[in-house]
Amino acid sequence: MTDHYVTVLWEARAKSGKEAAMKALMTAAVTASRHDAGNIEYEAHQVEGQPGTFVVFERWESREALERHLGAPRMQELVPRLLELMDGTVEDGIRFLQPFRPER
Repeated sequence: MTDHYVTVLWEARAKSGKEAAMKALMTAAVTASRHDAGNIEYEAHQVEGQPGTFVVFERWESREALERHLGAPRMQELVPRLLELMDGTVEDGIRFLQPFRPER
């Protein structure tokens, strides 16, 4: 099955003691990301039973729309602040998903 949209699953873990700050930063970024051109879906989650572990599910009309989102000035400001709060790198948690379905 060929779909033109791009689905991203991003998981990140806050540094110890930075859980609330990371959640607040991510919460503030959600609405703006939902309004980016080409966004279909953008939803942030906290993993149940794992305080400080967050997952963002994103769906974009195209890879170009995702790249525009990532290159937006606010995202360029957000990433360094996020890196101060999280373990690892942003890239460590990124997974691109490909949909599949049984043939009819």
